[in-house]
Amino acid sequence: MNDESSIRTAIIAACNDMNAKGINQGTSGNISARFDSRMLITPSATPYHSMTADMIASIDLDGEADGNWDGPRKPSTEWRFHYYLLKNRPQVGAVVHAHPTYCTTLSILRKPIPACHYMVAAFGGNDVRCSGYATFGSKALADLAIEAMEDRTACLLANHGMITVGRTIDEAMWRAVELETLARQYHQSLLVGDPVILDDKEIDETIAMFAGYGLQED
Repeated sequence: MNDESSIRTAIIAACNDMNAKGINQGTSGNISARFDSRMLITPSATPYHSMTADMIASIDLDGEADGNWDGPRKPSTEWRFHYYLLKNRPQVGAVVHAHPTYCTTLSILRKPIPACHYMVAAFGGNDVRCSGYATFGSKALADLAIEAMEDRTACLLANHGMITVGRTIDEAMWRAVELETLARQYHQSLLVGDPVILDDKEIDETIAMFAGYGLQED
């Protein structure tokens, strides 16, 4: 997709899909995507089923992080970490934030997801970090999220939810589904006993294999 209208429509479709897949509830999640030098992001507190393309807020990525936007509705309260991820990581084309049950459960426990399954490599390393806690929508939360996302394509947000990124909306959504699946598997294994964690060599081999499938960012 390289035209603004298609991207706006795709953001709304992904929001509805996010709730249909059970990885978000209500309007708690938000999605952004890059269009040229601007960020297109879901508006605040707007039900996805009634969202229209013109409601998507637009923010200049070449400007300052001052919260100024174009559009009839203000952007999601979490616009800051979306903004910094898109501004500072040119390979990222879309950001998904949601509150899926298992990711959020682990984030309440302040547990990162270790290499309990080789699919952890889909997120860029040998774990998925859990950030520290800060009030939703704050600059402090954005800073913590960016720190947890360093060299990664996903993180958990303490007592909050999760973030994934991708080159496209589809890729960011794919990672969101994979992350919640991984969180559920880890959670279930903790209930049964002590999970066996793969070592760094095993994860490095998987990352190398994933590069051949195009599952790693450039």
